[in-house]
Formats: sequence, structure tokens, C-alpha cells
Amino acid sequence: MKLIPVEKAVGTVICHDMTQIIPGEFKGRRFKKGDIIKKEDIPVLLSMGREHIYVWENKEGSLHENEAAARLKQIVGGAGLHCTPISEGKVVFTARYDGLLKVDAGLMLDLNMLGEIIVSTLHNNFPVKKGQSVGGTRAVPLLIDEGIIKKAEEIAGNRKVLHLLPYRKLKVALVTTGNEIHRGIIEDQFGPLLREKISAFGSEVLGQTIVPDDADEICSAIEGYLDGGAEIVLCTGGMSVDPDDLTPLAIRKAGGKVVSHGAPVLPGSTFLLSYRGEVPILGLPGGIIYFKTSIFDLIFPRLLAGERITARDIALYGQGGYCLGCSECVYPSCSFGKGCA
Repeated sequence: MKLIPVEKAVGTVICHDMTQIIPGEFKGRRFKKGDIIKKEDIPVLLSMGREHIYVWENKEGSLHENEAAARLKQIVGGAGLHCTPISEGKVVFTARYDGLLKVDAGLMLDLNMLGEIIVSTLHNNFPVKKGQSVGGTRAVPLLIDEGIIKKAEEIAGNRKVLHLLPYRKLKVALVTTGNEIHRGIIEDQFGPLLREKISAFGSEVLGQTIVPDDADEICSAIEGYLDGGAEIVLCTGGMSVDPDDLTPLAIRKAGGKVVSHGAPVLPGSTFLLSYRGEVPILGLPGGIIYFKTSIFDLIFPRLLAGERITARDIALYGQGGYCLGCSECVYPSCSFGKGCA
């Protein structure tokens, strides 16, 4: 710190908060630690009886926290994100639209290991709403060594810690399997549930076909929707290990190349993911109708965001893939699906 005349303080950084008192009108903080003094501040400081003030010495190679934050935001915030005005060395990022948040966790770790800067975000693959805060970054000290910021920029290169994938509005077909549903013995619960979830993302249900436990009929229904322009096919029922559960066989007969049959997620362990060309064909277990949140809620947003899911993507759900079954579901603001994926 150094003490200088107020008239020579323009462009310097204040070391401590300063209170202004205007009798009968105002008493409170007028300037705060870290503020950069502007020309128009000089008369105010003089009116407060401040002829000399303590400021930070401007050392070559150091940056004010706000200057550092301005450069950090370029490293952290990518496509689809809006950043708040810089304040006290901090920037917060918000979603420009509904979408899937992608986090480069490796880059974030490298940046946080540098010291004196921090990056904090929501989890990777977090489904966010327009205007939702998704993370922030800041310089911790008031003045920071510019070398740290340069190192951060070097590490990041062209990468960003965060970006947001918008949801596509797709045509989704439902193929519901089960003799008991086909014969009207029990009422279908899959259709209403999935229609509600699909419409919440702005996508369209192309149609729903209810078929008996017959591999050829299931296959025919899937192929019919694929030929009719379906961009995702959801098959429900017939996904357990019983011999008469034929949905996985039918999906294969319809040309689905299976990525994974089984997922380390509860509820949803018998989930099947396959593709015919670019079209995902999913086998959804019966458990999705008994739990508000399941494997479907983890995978479906990623498909809408245009991701092609791999077996490794599914395997990574093991850590965090166990649903706590809370009496009041607060997903996605919980641990479900928030492991290494």
C-alpha cells in the first residue's frame, strides 16, 4: 500500500472500504475495497474529507481482480451462455436457452490447480432452463500475478470450460409391448408418462402403437415408425429377463445396433440403447412408471441435444446412478446421475 494525494489517485485501486456521511440523508459505504478511482470520484472523496488515501501499489505484471476476471470469462464461458457484469473479480454465467450443460471437467481441474483463481460449475450433462445460473469464475486476490492468467489462457487454448447444447425438437415414436395392455386387461401407463416428458422438451410424439408380446409385431411397429420419419423410437415393456420378454430381440430384428443392454442405474438397470443409422431406438424398463426420475431422464435430454451416447457414457453413470427415492423428487437438483458422467 501507499498513501497518495486524492488528486493523483485516478486509475488506482482503493485498499479499504470508505464510509460517506451526509447528515440527514445518507450514511454507508461509498467506496469499497478494490474500486478503481475515476476522475468523477475525486470531488466526492474530497467532500468526505479524504485529501490522501491508501491505494495498492501498481506493480508491473499484476492485474486488478476485474481485469483478471475479464480474461477468465473468455476461458470459461462458451456457446449458449450469458455472463453477468464483472463485480469484485467475479463473473457468473447463465443459460441463454433451455439446453444441456457440458463441462470440461479436466480443464476446470487444471485451472483450479493454478491457485488464486477459481472455476465452479453445475455438473456435466445438467439439464438447465433459460436464465438459470450454471457456474462462475473469479480471481481470489484483489491483485493477481498476470502470469497466472497467462498460464490459464495457455492451458485452455481454444477450449472452454462450459458450453450449452440446445435441445432439438424431434419426432418421437412409442412402441408399447405387453399382451395384458394389448388386450385391454390393464391400462397403459407408459404412454401418458412419456408424452408428458417428451412435450416438456418441445418435441413431438409421432404416435403410439400397442403390440402383443410377439417379436415380429414389435419389429414391424418399430420399422413402420422408422419408415415414417421417427427420429427417436421408445420401446416400453418386455425388457425384463423373462423368456417371453421379446423387446430386445425385436429391436435387433428391426436393425438396431445395440450399444448397451443394461445400465448401472437404479431405477433403469435393464435399459437398452441401440441405433439404426442415426436414429436411437431405446428399450425402457417397466421401472420408469414407478419412479418420477429414472434412466430415461438421464439419457433423453442428451439425445435431444444431439449427442451420440456410447457404452462408456452409460458405464460412467455408475457413480451417482443410484436414486435415493426421496419422498419429494427434486431432480435435477440432486445427486442422481451426477457422478463421473
